[in-house]
Amino acid sequence: MAAIVSESITLRTYPYGEADLVVSLFTRDKGKLRGIAKRARKPRSPFGAGLERLCCSRMTYYQRENRELVTLSGCEIVHSPFAIAGNYAAALGLDFVAEVAEQLLPPASPDERFYRLILAVMGHLEEAGESALWRALTYYSFWAVRLSGFLPELRVSDASLALADEIATKPIGAVLPEGWEKSAHLDLRRFLIREIEHHAERRLLTVPLIETL
Repeated sequence: MAAIVSESITLRTYPYGEADLVVSLFTRDKGKLRGIAKRARKPRSPFGAGLERLCCSRMTYYQRENRELVTLSGCEIVHSPFAIAGNYAAALGLDFVAEVAEQLLPPASPDERFYRLILAVMGHLEEAGESALWRALTYYSFWAVRLSGFLPELRVSDASLALADEIATKPIGAVLPEGWEKSAHLDLRRFLIREIEHHAERRLLTVPLIETL
């Protein structure tokens, strides 16, 4: 059985047995997969920090026919968000990004635009830090809903509609935060989060924590 190498973003891990992890990862070429990372919780893990949330790596794995879980064997880190891991607000933002992707992405369905969206939002938070948090979360929420195919008519304020128009036509770094009231960001973001939760049929665990910031 030949090994497969895919660039991937780690979304979530779950303990499995005494030393292993079940990993949810978003691969660039295969879409969202779940796999077993054996010995991942051991001190000499072959994965190192590559299974940390939103770490981008070249993941090596084996996939057997008719098996739901792939077998992960190792990874090479391409990029990690460790630079902002110590900033509580920015780290919560990354948790939100990972949770939304985990809930919205269908299994085994490649989505290059969603993949690039995650990288862009993560890179923007790393570059601009906590000051870019609300812009990043609003931008990500809008595009996550739109790319998933269920963006409804926006029942929000006129300022929020104008903000949505700007998000729809500009890269994240060009959406100017000083041009919009905080209420516009909040109104639009809450509307989009409600749509995400309705579509996923569950509440997002990160949202109550973000609302306390």
